[in-house]
Amino acid sequence: MNELRAARSVEAVFREDRSRLLALLAARFGDLDLAEETASEAVAAALERWPVDGVPDKPLAWLLTAARHKAVDRIRRDRAFAERLALLQLESDRAAAVVLPEPGFGDVPDERLQLFFTCCHPALSPEAQTALVLRFLAGLTTPEVARAFLVPTATMAQRIVRAKRKIRSARIPFRVPGPEELPGRLPTVLRAVYLVFTEGYAASSGEDLLRPDLADEAVRLARILHRLLPAEREVAGLLALLLLTDARRAARTDAAGRQVLLEDQDRSLWDADLVAEGQRLLVPALTGPGVGPYAVQAAIAALHDEAADVAGTDWPQIVALYDVLLGIERSPLVALNRAMAVAMRDGPAAGLALLDGLAGAEELRGYHLLPASRADLLRRLGRAAEAAAAYRAALDLVGNEPESATLARRLAELAGP
Repeated sequence: MNELRAARSVEAVFREDRSRLLALLAARFGDLDLAEETASEAVAAALERWPVDGVPDKPLAWLLTAARHKAVDRIRRDRAFAERLALLQLESDRAAAVVLPEPGFGDVPDERLQLFFTCCHPALSPEAQTALVLRFLAGLTTPEVARAFLVPTATMAQRIVRAKRKIRSARIPFRVPGPEELPGRLPTVLRAVYLVFTEGYAASSGEDLLRPDLADEAVRLARILHRLLPAEREVAGLLALLLLTDARRAARTDAAGRQVLLEDQDRSLWDADLVAEGQRLLVPALTGPGVGPYAVQAAIAALHDEAADVAGTDWPQIVALYDVLLGIERSPLVALNRAMAVAMRDGPAAGLALLDGLAGAEELRGYHLLPASRADLLRRLGRAAEAAAAYRAALDLVGNEPESATLARRLAELAGP
């Protein structure tokens, strides 16, 4: 029984505080690989000691102490880290007595957010910056990060390895950037927070459609960013987008965890307080020249939230906003969403023509929503055989079980009773 209780305690602490533990270790030792490896070793030690000694009063502090000791031992055994060891010895008192930092020091109120900015060093490519943030701070697996970028898992694994090697070879410091550096690193941080939310909104794999822990973490980080940089309109736009989208969470699955599509959702379950907060944030985000992509997406989300049903949604205005968004970032994913909005405004044939024009987009190769969207429009046009083929193509690509079940149900409906 003690072993089971200890295992659950370790799992709970590591699940809730994994990113904080990694952030603290990476900031302390300047090595992401070392941070991840020693964190895992500390968890293994906890599984061995806690059933005997009992669960400590401060489990995260225990794990941090164990991981730090293991990191120092490893550095001592590795002559390549001699210079780093000399620096660590200057801080021997801190290494001996672990004290978790109080929330909020300097201008950045969370050490995880500090590492968000650290990973977004300009020496790294934007793709590498975001990949590191998602992998090490948001806790996404490498396949989940690959899905966020719409690239193969092997490609993403190589990208992460190269980024970590770059940090070591360029001696990129793990520190909080100064106020003058924050705006330049902000776009990548915003993208990382957005992608964390996206994985929480629709998990790339597994038995559940949603990952509320990731969605909550993204919203929390967006709120911190907004408090930190209240004058940044795109920060307000991102937070508005997350709130306006997350407001629908309770209606997106039924009691059995099955996916409920937008047209079938009980809109009385949507969180009116989140919608109202998002709408308030949207006003400053859209005010003035140079509106950013998150503010535009938030405006689209607001139109969905304001509508009584799908038929009553202002689709012409949504298409117009997608046109603005495409002018800001010419992304095939934005074009796909615009095509589906055009289908709602002008009919499925118009939307299908636009989707067919995206068939060769490299960024959408392997993305299940492209064939799934084609299947939906083909079904609405009465082209059952083609729709069935598209549904099967989508099923070959989807990794999330509730989404897979929805596609399979639509495919079965085409076959009839």
